[in-house]
Amino acid sequence: MSGLRGARTCPGPGEASDLKSPLGAKFREPLTESRFQQLFGDAEQEPELLAEPRWSRLWRRRALACSGPGAWRLLMARLPPLRWLPHYRWRAWLLGDAVAGLTVGIVHVPQGMAFALLTSVPPVFGLYTSFFPVLIYTLLGTGRHLSTGTFAVLSLMTGSAVERLVPEPLSGNLSGIEREQLDAQRVGAAAAVAFGSGALMLGMFALQLGVLATFLSEPVVKALTSGAALHVLVSQLPSLLGVPLPRQIGCFALFKTLAAVMTALPRSSPAELTISALSLALLVPVKELNVLLASVLCFTSSLDTRYNVQIVGLLPRGFPQPLLPSLAELPRILADSLPMALVTFAVSASLASIYADKYNYTIDSNQELLAHGVSNLVSSLFSCFPNSATLATTSLLVDAGGNTQLAGLFSCLVVLSVLLWLGPLFYYLPKAVLACINISSMRQMFFQMRELPQLWRTSRVDFAVWTVTWVAVVTLSVDLGLAVGVVFSMMTVVCRTQRVQCLALGLAEGTELYRPLRESHKLLQVPGLCILSYPAPLYFGTRGQFRRILDWHLGLGEGGKGAPKTDGPPGAAAEPVRVAVLDCSGVTFADAAGAREVVQLASRCRDAGIHLLLAQCNASVRGTLTQAGLLDRVTPEQLFVSVQDAAAHALERSSVVQRLAQCGSDPVIWCVEGPSETCVRRATAPESPDVM
Repeated sequence: MSGLRGARTCPGPGEASDLKSPLGAKFREPLTESRFQQLFGDAEQEPELLAEPRWSRLWRRRALACSGPGAWRLLMARLPPLRWLPHYRWRAWLLGDAVAGLTVGIVHVPQGMAFALLTSVPPVFGLYTSFFPVLIYTLLGTGRHLSTGTFAVLSLMTGSAVERLVPEPLSGNLSGIEREQLDAQRVGAAAAVAFGSGALMLGMFALQLGVLATFLSEPVVKALTSGAALHVLVSQLPSLLGVPLPRQIGCFALFKTLAAVMTALPRSSPAELTISALSLALLVPVKELNVLLASVLCFTSSLDTRYNVQIVGLLPRGFPQPLLPSLAELPRILADSLPMALVTFAVSASLASIYADKYNYTIDSNQELLAHGVSNLVSSLFSCFPNSATLATTSLLVDAGGNTQLAGLFSCLVVLSVLLWLGPLFYYLPKAVLACINISSMRQMFFQMRELPQLWRTSRVDFAVWTVTWVAVVTLSVDLGLAVGVVFSMMTVVCRTQRVQCLALGLAEGTELYRPLRESHKLLQVPGLCILSYPAPLYFGTRGQFRRILDWHLGLGEGGKGAPKTDGPPGAAAEPVRVAVLDCSGVTFADAAGAREVVQLASRCRDAGIHLLLAQCNASVRGTLTQAGLLDRVTPEQLFVSVQDAAAHALERSSVVQRLAQCGSDPVIWCVEGPSETCVRRATAPESPDVM
């Protein structure tokens, strides 16, 4: 309607009217897509670009990458220290990185040994997993404030897989040699899971699938970690009470473990129960000091011999020999490796993005896939289990003043000193203390539940996603809960596209702005002209709804042309639609089924005598519609760059705009005089407009 010209208003009885024309004065000519391309498009280069095959463009990019400058850019992209190290501010950042790295390294030592118990492997392998992955991520990662290593959720998932692949013998009474053999088999199984997880992430990197992180929404990740924290708490109860119980795996493992603990409660060890209570009381203020105090107490009191308190034992010095995991195990652990790869990438990418936004730098999601893939794959050769970024140590690193990945090197120095020299100090460390560390490390994940009231107020759908994921993780298992959460989250997206409403638009008086009629009763309408906005993708899942909604608005009934519906006042008479404008700005993409639906709509409109105009289609949607045969039903002159241009063309085509005058003293009726004389009506008019 922005193209109306020569509009004027007539004064009301007894006074001059100062009302402005609701449709405006003369504007530029309406622009179709073809006319816009003629005026502003690159008519010479665009056909060449479109004619060039995709494989040719990819080949040209690869050729450029093989040149000298291209190879250097590729090397800088794959080794981030080459980018940030030359700009490192040594005086301002070095002290902060050193203090933060040493602090995180001190935490890594007890936490790594504790999470090794969750993984069902000896504690020393937690130290290996706190060293190699951190060193590799320092070289390959793009998260400056990210701390990697052992993570409770992954350790719990790995422990469940290890217990299933290498179960405890039914007899339960193992000799020292049999226990060593069982531990070796479990270490091999955990390393194989890490190898498979790393290989999957490298495959995702090769396919540039970093975008997959978007499918693990924030409610899913937070519900997953909170539910897994409850699993960790329950799984550590036998160690806290000194009751040796086999780990329960599979669905409802949490409830099975609780039942087993309640049954074995009379057999709990008073000594280990006392140690656990004291450790939990001291862990929050002095976690690292508590580890040393517990070791000294156990040594001086001989708790391991007098009361049969389980201790860490000897930590081997140095590193294990590199060993390739058994390739025969890979098919068995592939189903376990896939959810771990997704959890690793989701948690790490979300944490890195949070701090990147806070400190104003960018994260390369595909490079993160490479970093964590290489970290898991290479570290598995040194008997490490799956690893990722960790919530607690990342927060600690930032609070301690860490600035770059260089802090990871100082963290590695602390773990290295324990592996080479300080290991004997932890010989008498009770395993009950490690269980307490596991529980204490979960408090941040439990604190995430405090965000639920705000989530409820912000989005009920996200709250439902969080609840469904948490219940699935708690009742089923961590990996199945993750699958349920992802599927349910995607279903909510699909359902929301199914429930989208097609909005009828009206003109704001004196402007070129078209807004939904439901937002205001002061918007203007032209009888016979229907402007509709469809704000959703048009694909096979929405094509049926698209047909029903458009037929409802345009009066295209199954038996022929029916009465169109209106979003105006209830008393307004629905007049036959002569021109329909479909605003496609909200259609982000269209598939073949959706494009065919638009083509069929054009055919039905033509048969019903309705002139269909499409406005503001993006290039992708326009190309899909063209390939589906839309131009066989409409002409290029029916595709416009904006709703304003389409509406102006519709009114000029009808030749209804020759004079605009206010009728009598009614300020809500605007007459339009022409060969087909009608009225422009405000949506607040109590009655339908009269035909003059």
